[in-house]
Amino acid sequence: MQRSLFARLGLAAAVVVLAGSLSDRQPSAWQQAAGAAPAPDSQGQGRRGRGPREPAGPRVKALVVSGGCCHDYPLQARIIMDAVSRAVPVDWMVAVQGGRGTTGQLPVYDSPDWARGYDIVVHNECLADVTDPALIKRITDAHKKGLPGLVIHCAMHTFRASTEDVWREFLGVTTRRHTNQFNIPVKIVAADHAIMRGFKPDWVTPSDELYVIDKFWPQSKALASAISPEDKKEYPLAWTNDYHGARVFGTTLGHGNATFEDPAFQDLLARAFKWALARE
Repeated sequence: MQRSLFARLGLAAAVVVLAGSLSDRQPSAWQQAAGAAPAPDSQGQGRRGRGPREPAGPRVKALVVSGGCCHDYPLQARIIMDAVSRAVPVDWMVAVQGGRGTTGQLPVYDSPDWARGYDIVVHNECLADVTDPALIKRITDAHKKGLPGLVIHCAMHTFRASTEDVWREFLGVTTRRHTNQFNIPVKIVAADHAIMRGFKPDWVTPSDELYVIDKFWPQSKALASAISPEDKKEYPLAWTNDYHGARVFGTTLGHGNATFEDPAFQDLLARAFKWALARE
């Protein structure tokens, strides 16, 4: 399983993969099992596949956290990295953990210093029934210190069973359900924002889910929205959030592989990544 996962995550950028089952305990064990490349040093030693077409600018160290219920996380992680790496030079760490249900574990967050060394974190996990307040606090505390983030699709339903709003404040939205899948006509509501400026104006997504937003938090600003065919209400589907000074971009799109393979969605992720790093 791990060897197959690593093969599916092969990229032109340097990648270290933390891939494991619930029985895995130490990051070093996951790295060895996955055959992961060593993390590059400050001089670029150990990087693979750096070519003349790599984007200019300071390199970024990014963490992708995926796993849990309902989605093809290895493929999604590869597409995220491919799309962003065309715009920004990135060294990636990928943690695909949590099994395939809603109550799995994410050992990548075990340490209080889990975020040390990263410039940005992409959250694409899906564990709705995990409620551990200490875990949620460890994650959000790192972002509260200024760590930028991207939150994608089911990250909005992660920790859904928690009675506390700490994670939801970080996301910038509260949501507990979604529509049936349909081709979503996207309405751009902030055409002058750095992320949306010049973005495809008539985007209709592949079949995807529109999340019902129960609360749009005060520091969030909608970038794009869509109307639910079920209740006829309009809901944000892409936004920014100011989380105690940290830049956070969120989108509820991304259920199926077809959305991730859509060039417009990939463009949205790359633009959002640059904005979160203040490189827009």
